Amino acid sequence: MVQPHEPEFQQAYDELFSSLQNSTLFQKHPEYEKVIPVVSIPERIIQFRVTWEDDQGNLQVNRGYRVQFNSALGPYKGGLRLHPSVNLSILKFLGYEQIFKNALTGLSMGGGKGGSDFDPKGRSDNEIRRFCVAFMRQLSRHIGQFTDVPAGDIGTGGREIGYMFGAFKQAQNSWEGVLTGKGLTWGGSLIRPEATGYGLIYYVEKMIEKASNGKETFAGKRVAISGSGNVAQYAALKVIELGGSVVSLSDSKGTIISQEGITADHVNDIGAAKLKFKSLEEIIASDASFEANKVQYIAGARPWIHVGQIDVALPCATQNEVSGEEAKALVAAGCKFIAEGSNMGSTAEAIAVFEAERGNGASIGDSIWYAPGKAANCGGVAVSGLEMAQNSQRVQWTSEEVDAKLKTIMVNCFDNCYNTSVQYSAETNKGALPSLVVGANIAGFVKVADAMFAQGDVF
Repeated sequence: MVQPHEPEFQQAYDELFSSLQNSTLFQKHPEYEKVIPVVSIPERIIQFRVTWEDDQGNLQVNRGYRVQFNSALGPYKGGLRLHPSVNLSILKFLGYEQIFKNALTGLSMGGGKGGSDFDPKGRSDNEIRRFCVAFMRQLSRHIGQFTDVPAGDIGTGGREIGYMFGAFKQAQNSWEGVLTGKGLTWGGSLIRPEATGYGLIYYVEKMIEKASNGKETFAGKRVAISGSGNVAQYAALKVIELGGSVVSLSDSKGTIISQEGITADHVNDIGAAKLKFKSLEEIIASDASFEANKVQYIAGARPWIHVGQIDVALPCATQNEVSGEEAKALVAAGCKFIAEGSNMGSTAEAIAVFEAERGNGASIGDSIWYAPGKAANCGGVAVSGLEMAQNSQRVQWTSEEVDAKLKTIMVNCFDNCYNTSVQYSAETNKGALPSLVVGANIAGFVKVADAMFAQGDVF
């Protein structure tokens, strides 16, 4: 399949297909190859216009989308992104990844993605409310608890989910768990904001444990993180809790670096300021405690070539945020573990660098291990699935219950990726760490493919 006009989707497709093709999957089970052209086309794409009124009374028009990619395992599930960069290629890549990510959680969820090119930054609460109501007026007829359950994403936080849920309820005269990421007093789940970041760390914890034969943990590890949204914040807080040191965070305008380690208080301060759309540059300039902790700001930069010696790198910002050259810089900096909190956070060139280094160490402990986003960051959608379950039962679980279920899901996901890679690896270097890219892609794909065969989508 060649889609040159959709570069992000093409990249996601190529990554999956190359993993499958370069393994022994099609040799052992040739029937799976016929699934590829079917699963790679969305079951449905919905496009619509969103017209709303700004605070000056002017008419505004945005594009709205929902890509309902695959429902073999359950209702379509995936976020709604509100960002000027949103287009069909990006949403198709995200929806495609979501199919296999959701499969890796072990929960009954299909894959989808949606959103709009609306930018909430700089808009008033009333403007955001009017947009969300207009957006949901168009989308509400296409979603439902048994059909399609969207969630938040970039630009879509608790405020936006609240406005959209209210608009859906009015339009459909139905209270149902049709959106996840809801408020805790009206159907939301504890641990949902933390889930992607926490889940990422639980996954990397297993990587460290496996590679070191149980001899190492996060304690004492230097960890570079990009981004400063929910995923980055809660990943950073969990690293600090486990005894690691967070040396970087970033946003679209620049990066902060602290060789002494960014503190939990600083992370919490950044989280509060980001709700007001403040940049990292503005945040550290207004708080002397950052200077006291030797936090350096670098404008227009990503962290990877500036962090110095590190053990773990966690891209948590957006797609393609680690280039091939930056991947080489991470290798040179001694980084041993790379795991994506963002979706498709590394370019194809970067992944090739990481994968080439996987078997190059003098021992397994010296090798580099990379985990793709569809596995490492599936904790967020996993807890969305747990929110759906709580809504269906009309109950709310405790933080401890949800966190325990999340950790179990991430441990099972790691084991599934590891064991699947071992089972289908075509590599001759049996001393190398198994490829988690191959394992994640095959494990997710096989689960979806088996359901498609059973339901007659492929024959």
